[in-house]
Amino acid sequence: MPLLNSLATPYADALLQVGDGLGQADQLALEAKSLLETWYSSTDLQGAMRSPVLSLDGKKNALIALFGSEISPSMLNLLKVLVDRQRIGILDSVLGRFLELYRELRGITLATVTSATALSTEQEQKLTEKVKALAGTNSVEVDINVDATLIGGFVVRLGSQVIDASLLGQVKRLGLSLARAA
Repeated sequence: MPLLNSLATPYADALLQVGDGLGQADQLALEAKSLLETWYSSTDLQGAMRSPVLSLDGKKNALIALFGSEISPSMLNLLKVLVDRQRIGILDSVLGRFLELYRELRGITLATVTSATALSTEQEQKLTEKVKALAGTNSVEVDINVDATLIGGFVVRLGSQVIDASLLGQVKRLGLSLARAA
């Protein structure tokens, strides 16, 4: 188990146990995704929380001001505990691990789809249905990202299974075939 995972797991597991006990695990999962989105999009937030100059009380007050009205008391309590234990800098690891444990508990498979261009709502729905069929379950969470370097098409990662339907992947496969033929 990587070091960050071993540090993050106890906090993530505690949050899941509290959330499951209160019947709030689904809500906490939504909050975790929202917080992760904010965390990754704000280098200022990351810098402030990782700063040794900002006091623990200052960090807690900032988190309360930013998220206090948007998140549940259980999630806010986790943030405060992470600050008190000087672990707020690994918030992304804690929330990521929480989401992994949550998906395990609920039997949800995570599928990561990377497409060359943004998908329309209709395309997302069709792709989600295809991914559900591939996974053999209706419990699939699809995370869609855009990567223009794919040129066209998409890549689906479903656990250890990778389906590369991108133009870049086709070009690479063609290049390998030509190299073997030479």
